[in-house]
Amino acid sequence: MRHHRITNTSLELTELGFGASALGNLYRLTPADEAAGAVDAAWEAGVRYFDTAPHYGLGLSEHRLGAALRSRPRQEYLVSSKVGRLLVPNERPRGVDSEGFVVRDDLRREWDFSRDGVLRSIEATLERTGLDRLDIVYLHDPDDHWRQAAEEAMPALADLRDQGVVGAIGAGMNQSAMLAQFLRETAADVVMLAGRYTLLDQSALDDTLPAALQLDKSVVAVGVFNSGLLSRERPSPGMKYDYENAPADLVARARAIAEVCERHGTTLPAAAVAFPFTHPRIINVTLGMRNRDQVTRNAELLRRQVPEALWDDLRVQGLIRADVPTTWREGFACP
Repeated sequence: MRHHRITNTSLELTELGFGASALGNLYRLTPADEAAGAVDAAWEAGVRYFDTAPHYGLGLSEHRLGAALRSRPRQEYLVSSKVGRLLVPNERPRGVDSEGFVVRDDLRREWDFSRDGVLRSIEATLERTGLDRLDIVYLHDPDDHWRQAAEEAMPALADLRDQGVVGAIGAGMNQSAMLAQFLRETAADVVMLAGRYTLLDQSALDDTLPAALQLDKSVVAVGVFNSGLLSRERPSPGMKYDYENAPADLVARARAIAEVCERHGTTLPAAAVAFPFTHPRIINVTLGMRNRDQVTRNAELLRRQVPEALWDDLRVQGLIRADVPTTWREGFACP
C-alpha cells in the first residue's frame, strides 16, 4: 500500500487508515474478538495508520486498539488520537452512554481545550493504549471552543511537537470553515476533514482545501460515505446522510452518481473512496472498520481502479462541482 508524507514532517501515512470508532461500540456492540480481528485484518492488508479518540466508547476504543497493536513493531505504524474531551467520573450514571456508544457511563466527557487539559488527555490516552507515544494529535470537534482551542490547546500541542513528543498536530471536524482557520492561523500540520469533500459535498473546496494548497499542508479525509448513503452500490430510502435519514433529493442524486459509476465500470462505494484523492492535498482516506469483513471490503475498494473519465462525466452532468480538480496527482494511477 502506498504511503504519503504529511508535509513538513517525517510522518508517512498509508493511503487507507483504520478508523477505530466502532472498536468503542459505536451504535452497537463490537465483540472483543471482532475488534482484534479487524485490527489484524487491517495489518494484513498493509494499513499502518490507526485513528482513535477518548470520545469513542469512553476510552474503550483506545484500550482495544492499544491491545491489538501491542505486539506489532512500534516503528512500523502510526497512531493518532484526539484531545478536547476529558474523561472524568460520572456522578449521575444511568447505565449506558448517551452519545451513541454501547458502553457503561461510569465516565463522562468534559470539554477542555486548556493546556492542562491537553496534557492530561494525552497522558490518559497513553495509559489506556499502553503506547509510548502518539504520532499525531488532533483537536476533536472544537466548533464551540475556537478561542481556547486556538490560543491554548494548539500552542500546547506545538510545544510537544517541537520537543519531539508528538510528530504532527492538527484538528478534526465535521465542518470545513474552521479547519481552514486552523490551517491559516495556528501551527497545525494536518487536518482531519469529515464529510466535506465527498461525492455529495465538496464544500471544502471553498476554504480548507485552498488553504492547504496555499500553505502546503496536508488533509486526511474521513466520512467519505457521508454516514452511509454512499456505501452501497444502489442507494435506497432510509439510508443515513450526516447521521440523519437522507432526504429524497440526496438519495436521487446518489443514485444518479451510481448509474454513472456503473457506466464507467466501477461502483459508487469505490468511487466514494477514490474521490478525495482527486485533490492534491488529501493524502489519506480513513474509514471506520468494525470487523474483518469490513476491513477486507474497504481494502478492496481502495485497490479498485476508478477511471478519471468518471470525474469528467460527473462534472459535465452537474453531479459534482465543476472546480473539482481535473487530474489525479502524481502517484495515483488511472487506466
